[in-house]
Amino acid sequence: MKHEEILHRCFRCGYCKLPSNYTDINCPAYQAFRFETYSPGGRMWLLRAWLNNEISNSRRFSEIMFSCATCGNCVEQCAFPNFKDLLLEAFAAGKEAFLDAGQVPAPVRDYLTKVQLHGNPYGKPGKKRPEWAADLDIPVYSDQDHLFFVDDVGAFDTRGQEIARSVAKMLQQAGISFGIGSGEEVSDGNDVHEMGETPLFEELAGKNIEAFNQKGVQKIITLSPHSLHAIKNYYPALGGNYQTAHYTQILAFSLGSLKFQSNGNNQRITFHDPCYLGRRNWDYQSPRMLLKALPDVHVLEMDRNQKNAFCCGGGGGNFFTDLLSAEADSPGRVRVREAAQTGAEILAVACPLCAGMLEDAVKVESLEGRLQVREITEIMAEYL
Repeated sequence: MKHEEILHRCFRCGYCKLPSNYTDINCPAYQAFRFETYSPGGRMWLLRAWLNNEISNSRRFSEIMFSCATCGNCVEQCAFPNFKDLLLEAFAAGKEAFLDAGQVPAPVRDYLTKVQLHGNPYGKPGKKRPEWAADLDIPVYSDQDHLFFVDDVGAFDTRGQEIARSVAKMLQQAGISFGIGSGEEVSDGNDVHEMGETPLFEELAGKNIEAFNQKGVQKIITLSPHSLHAIKNYYPALGGNYQTAHYTQILAFSLGSLKFQSNGNNQRITFHDPCYLGRRNWDYQSPRMLLKALPDVHVLEMDRNQKNAFCCGGGGGNFFTDLLSAEADSPGRVRVREAAQTGAEILAVACPLCAGMLEDAVKVESLEGRLQVREITEIMAEYL
């Protein structure tokens, strides 16, 4: 197994499952189940024992491995600077070994099968991918400055489509030159990569790179931070080199083109950092710049924010596989309770996966009357 040489170096200090002030649990899987085996250190020891033939594979063991939300808190908090950057790669390698052995949870198997057959986990034909923009005047990419790449959730999920349309309208309002794909694209493959299915990821990335290159794409705006991560960090090794940015980064640089007016609401807003924009790609400020540019808006921070932000639980494919459950200690429910404690009326998000996870959690927690989950450009549109 790749990176197996690092497994013995973990001595389970436990920092990996905490924020930097050690006051709370910051590992989504450990938060949900409270068994040490679900923590990063526990996974390391399980993998080491498995490779040493001290334990056997099992359904529970595979669920533990694939429940990792790949949020990156363990990488941020691990005490070993020359070791921690390989943690998520080691977990992905462990999952790849499980896939090779045919030992994966049924939801993971079903997710990967749909992506392999259809190019997306919704089982939809590729020609339907651009339909989210059917009622908008957005050209197919030809010679515009940017390609606006919309992930699977933005293309096929009803709420994701609303977010994609809102972001596209705001890009138009800011005068950004962009076009969209015409259906040749497939899943960005980020979650497939994090699940350790390397051959399928390379197939997906290869199709997208071929489609991008045929169109002469050089600059890409992504709707999802997960797409940003895959295209920016994984595609170059496969020949796909593009100037890639998340939509909040493009809009933050275009604030001078947007004229906001007070609407008299004096809204209190707290922001949930998406792991794949924040910890995985080190941008905590672009979304906050957008919110702080709005008149009479009060931005309140949750105790766990920026590099210590608590994940919604949707990463690593869990948005689709739901291996982290929906019990009271599930990451999404814990996060919306934390947001409500700030006194904010709005929980702002910048990721369609976060939106889905946290909106469901608000309903289960019966917080609808106190807290709304809103995507950032939906909020911005009220001030134009």
